[in-house]
Amino acid sequence: MGSFRLGAMTLRSMFKKPETLQYPKETKAPYPGQKGHVVNDVDGCILCGMCQRVCPCHCITVEKKERRWGIEPFMCIQCGSCVASCPTSCLSMDPAPTSISAEKFCRDLQVPEKEKQAS
Repeated sequence: MGSFRLGAMTLRSMFKKPETLQYPKETKAPYPGQKGHVVNDVDGCILCGMCQRVCPCHCITVEKKERRWGIEPFMCIQCGSCVASCPTSCLSMDPAPTSISAEKFCRDLQVPEKEKQAS
């Protein structure tokens, strides 16, 4: 009985598409909600520091005077708490994985000054 099941499974697998991919040449599309790394749209950032306060691993730094927002991507655990707490929704999770690097680095972004609107 066991050999009959094995034979049926073998025949089925001969006529369908292979399950594996040729990795460097082919990659799977990221599924919805996959967590990769945090991306900041600096044009919408108000430097409130909420993301820095809720980050459990303290990898985000917000410096208001220098108008700088930074993240250490190799310390980040991709929990998404910073994205959920952002009041302006300028943070998002990009499904692409963090780029490969031989040493740790901090990704610093300069936040531009907001233009004051005349009322």
